[in-house]
Amino acid sequence: MTATAPSAPSAPSPPPPASDDGTLAGFGYRQELHRSMGRYASFAAGFSFISVLTTVFQFFAFGFSFGGAAFFWTWPAVLVGQLLVAACFAELAARYPLSGAIYQWATRLSTPSWGWFAGWIMVIGQVVVVAAAALALQVVLPAIWSGFQLVGGDPAPTTATGAANAALLGVVLLALTTVVNTLDNRVMSAVNRVGVTAEIIGAGLIVVLLFTHAERGPGVTLHTGGQGGAVGALLVGSFTAAYVLIGFDSAGEMSEETRSPRRTAPRTILTALAAAGALGGLLLLGGLLAAPSLTDGRLATEGLSYVLTSSLGPGVGKALLVDVVVAIAVATLAIQTAGTRMLFSMARDGVLPCSARLSRVSARSGMPAAPALVVGVAAAALCLLNLLSPDAFLAIGTTCIAMLYLAYAMVTGPMLLRRLRGERFGSGGTDEEGRPLFSLGRWGLPVNALALLYGLAMTVNLAWPRAAVYDPAGGHWYFQWFTVLFLLVSVGAGAAWRLLRARPGHPARNARPAEALPEPTR
Repeated sequence: MTATAPSAPSAPSPPPPASDDGTLAGFGYRQELHRSMGRYASFAAGFSFISVLTTVFQFFAFGFSFGGAAFFWTWPAVLVGQLLVAACFAELAARYPLSGAIYQWATRLSTPSWGWFAGWIMVIGQVVVVAAAALALQVVLPAIWSGFQLVGGDPAPTTATGAANAALLGVVLLALTTVVNTLDNRVMSAVNRVGVTAEIIGAGLIVVLLFTHAERGPGVTLHTGGQGGAVGALLVGSFTAAYVLIGFDSAGEMSEETRSPRRTAPRTILTALAAAGALGGLLLLGGLLAAPSLTDGRLATEGLSYVLTSSLGPGVGKALLVDVVVAIAVATLAIQTAGTRMLFSMARDGVLPCSARLSRVSARSGMPAAPALVVGVAAAALCLLNLLSPDAFLAIGTTCIAMLYLAYAMVTGPMLLRRLRGERFGSGGTDEEGRPLFSLGRWGLPVNALALLYGLAMTVNLAWPRAAVYDPAGGHWYFQWFTVLFLLVSVGAGAAWRLLRARPGHPARNARPAEALPEPTR
């Protein structure tokens, strides 16, 4: 692919209606990925990345242990903030329906270097999210059958044996998802759709059963009872919601494989987040109301798995936990797919090491196999960090959230600057059906500003090196500072690669399509 570098980024004027086949041509790319996904598959891509069953079961105990029952109120607060971000992304998805969405959007809104770092931070964050999702199997599998505790001992993820077993289960799951991510995009999409359908049905059933087995009223959510009082419930307890309500941009990541992406992706970004937000909030509330006890310590260590098996009986509870396992597997698959598309998109522009290999798409399967393998192996290596200490689980989880929040802010930030310069993202343009592109209209500026402020504040909150959170046992300073150090190392490694690539004689020095990204034909 070749392109001519513009003198400066131009305003985001959308193209006229075009066929799916011609969508990429206006951006200087060839259609290599197979465009076979419909509206529900696009919705499933965003919903399965969020995966409320995976993440609520994974982080419920943590949120409750710090904030008590009042941590429930951090959920709607985070949901509103993320909806602001999603609304901005919906505008961009309609105008730039490309794989590697965060990288592509940040590049076109700002500079190629800014876009590169946004994509670099995002893809590393996605790799870490894949690892964290795979580790979630430990929360449910041993609760279904003790035989899944392969290394013996206490299955709680906060213990040494539980952490070691989580690493083993996670690596096995990643091997399976990597295989699926190299087969065929129709297979991957089918698995995703079936899994999301099962998750929605299972989550709805769990919510109904929890509410019908309530032990107390909703007034309990007005009491903290955790480690940090009211402030702890808001700041540390918000980690649960912050971790769950990410990944809605995956519907945009899959734009090059979606039919009518300008119309489909913006709507599925918002509906996936809204649906997951509503369902997850009900799960949290139902778990708090149906828990046999809020004071025996089990809810703060075993989370929702304890509620299901204790309140609903071992038979029904374990059957529902099987659905949670399906959700975890599909979430891991979807997150790995999103990271794979980000690597492919950046490699296609020749801005990554081994770009030629990473940008290769199989004509038969329509899948970029090399990026899937890279994401799978890297995530498996991160899972093995859990063998070092149980604290690695929380460090990995919060690191990935912080990185994604930072990458999101690297899109909403330059987008706000463009708005302040008088550029309008909602002026003109039609989708594949000839209808106006999604637009925030006059609400664009305040929504964008609030989205950026929220994203930056949450990034700082997540990365703040609290000893009580990241190193409760003491003696592991590197876990306390893990998120900050990981961010610094990631940015430093990226800067080193950029400097090396800019040296005269480097083979990738002149392969710089990312610095010459054309706007669509007007």
